[in-house]
Amino acid sequence: MPSFDDHAHSAAAPEDVWQLLYDPGRFPEWWAGIGSIDPAPESQPDRYTMYPDGYPDFPMPQTLRTDRHDRRVTISCLVSDLLFEWRLVPARTGTDIHVHVELPEAEAARLETQRRIVRDSVSALAALAAAGHPSAGSAPSRS
Repeated sequence: MPSFDDHAHSAAAPEDVWQLLYDPGRFPEWWAGIGSIDPAPESQPDRYTMYPDGYPDFPMPQTLRTDRHDRRVTISCLVSDLLFEWRLVPARTGTDIHVHVELPEAEAARLETQRRIVRDSVSALAALAAAGHPSAGSAPSRS
């Protein structure tokens, strides 16, 4: 199964990054390629629907599992079976943001595209969290 990892550092505190990461409604603000989100229905709070940027008629249902204690968010695409495991690690000067991505063999041709999307997205998440917290300081770093 093709997979990869990426990471960035944000000057923001873990709680500030968490506010952007656990809420699918905030994904279009930082996740590259996401055009809009339909929130989870009350009957299925672990689900939401994502619409890719430029494809408002192409709903992609997703599942979302959160573990606030371990600062983890896992997102599974129910259409293409991509899996995104996000993890926040408190750091001396903010938060290290890690993401692990798995693609099924049937989606292996999308590996490089997903690498670019995730690289852009993890950097945007780090920057947005830092910008929302004025005392956090500077732009994200890619260590």
